Amino acid sequence: MSTQTLDRETTVRRAPRAVIVSAWAVPIMVVGQFAMLAIVPVALVLIGTLRDARLRPLRWGAIALTSAYATPLALWAIGPERAQSLSKDMHPVFAAIIVAVGVAFAVSFHVLRRKRAHR
Repeated sequence: MSTQTLDRETTVRRAPRAVIVSAWAVPIMVVGQFAMLAIVPVALVLIGTLRDARLRPLRWGAIALTSAYATPLALWAIGPERAQSLSKDMHPVFAAIIVAVGVAFAVSFHVLRRKRAHR
């Protein structure tokens, strides 16, 4: 077995951990007024979910989280009078939606993992 194969297998095994940590980080960052920095965990959730075949049932959740985050980000970016930060400019309803979708995604990840463990 080459080192490339070993590195690839390690990356594949660790992808769900990065996805779940990122999924929990999104609502925490949005609530903690670090919404602009939440783009990194949102991207990790989307990319990790799309790349890992084991997370296929969660793809729609990842797309929903990305859409929920991208909407206020786009409104902030194209707005004529934008605040200095996304957190200050984001409507509380958008923040609540992002938090709810992020928590729902993270919980569904845990439920999926438990279902597969019991098989």
